[in-house]
Amino acid sequence: MPNSVRQVSVAEKLRSGRRKAVGLSTAGLVKTEYLKPGDTAPLVIRPNTVDVDLEKWISGQRQFVETSLRRHGAILFRGFNVKSVFGFEKCARALSLDLFTGYGDLPPDQGGSDATYESTPYPATETILFHNEASHMHRWPMKQFFYCVEPAGEGGETPTADCREVYRRLDSKIVEQFSRKQLMYVRNFTDGLDVSWQEFFKATDKAVVEDYCHKSGIDFEWRGANGLRTRQLRPGVARHAQTGEQVFFNQVQLHHVSCVPPAVREPILALFGEDGLPRNVYYGDGSAIEDSIMDEIRDVYWQVSVAFEWAAGDILMLDNMLTAHARNPYVGPRRIVVAMAEMTTQGFNFQA
Repeated sequence: MPNSVRQVSVAEKLRSGRRKAVGLSTAGLVKTEYLKPGDTAPLVIRPNTVDVDLEKWISGQRQFVETSLRRHGAILFRGFNVKSVFGFEKCARALSLDLFTGYGDLPPDQGGSDATYESTPYPATETILFHNEASHMHRWPMKQFFYCVEPAGEGGETPTADCREVYRRLDSKIVEQFSRKQLMYVRNFTDGLDVSWQEFFKATDKAVVEDYCHKSGIDFEWRGANGLRTRQLRPGVARHAQTGEQVFFNQVQLHHVSCVPPAVREPILALFGEDGLPRNVYYGDGSAIEDSIMDEIRDVYWQVSVAFEWAAGDILMLDNMLTAHARNPYVGPRRIVVAMAEMTTQGFNFQA
């Protein structure tokens, strides 16, 4: 669950610095660089001339982009003439034809495409903490794309964190527990709180939901007239299939009760109790994840995080297993559109 706790200031993460050139692509149409000296992600790709068509360039340089993504975990395409959500979707499809449709945790794109989504509708004053998209589910996207339609007047960055570095920096005892015990995500779908089960499962028939849960390994329990509780056992640590690297891979910060802002947590706890929270997470054996461990996890993510100010037309591409993302508070209108691709359930060793 999101939280406004910030371990490292936005100003520090956005400290100024000369951009560091990395080199030119084999086609010579673009240049690659970093946002500032010392960075290793995101890799920034810019056009050398104003007439470079990003969709066509990606189609011809797919292997270069894929290799760069595996190395850096994140690529920022900046300065290209991508002026619409439709143009963004075409660029995403140039790399991944199988864009994911029907994702229940994000609202559909206002423009009507079933393959693009609006970003999380969470209060602008709060921080959405780091997470790997859909890592609490039985399948998740290997790639995630963000497109800036309108940057916020102030704030609203999408900080990223290298999950390989998080894995290395965390206390080995925490990593061992997350690997050995795994995680149990609990959701209570209650009318008027968070997304409804109808929105999440894209169904109104309870039998359809039950069939989906059976096939996906989700324990479920209907509660009251229209409530639903689900439990799902998922990894806390994973090994990337392509790179073989260990990553801290989960959504624990979006679900743990300690990560809910006190002003929200206290009334909800008083009304529903911990057992009735819209979202919560435990070790896989059902035991509580200690608040002190969650504090250390939050600290490490902010220590390794990188943030930049959005510019209209920016496209950020993430390897969803190598890189977690968050969202900073913001002021004024802000619109970031999301796409996901290459949904997977196979080929990963969830043990450290």
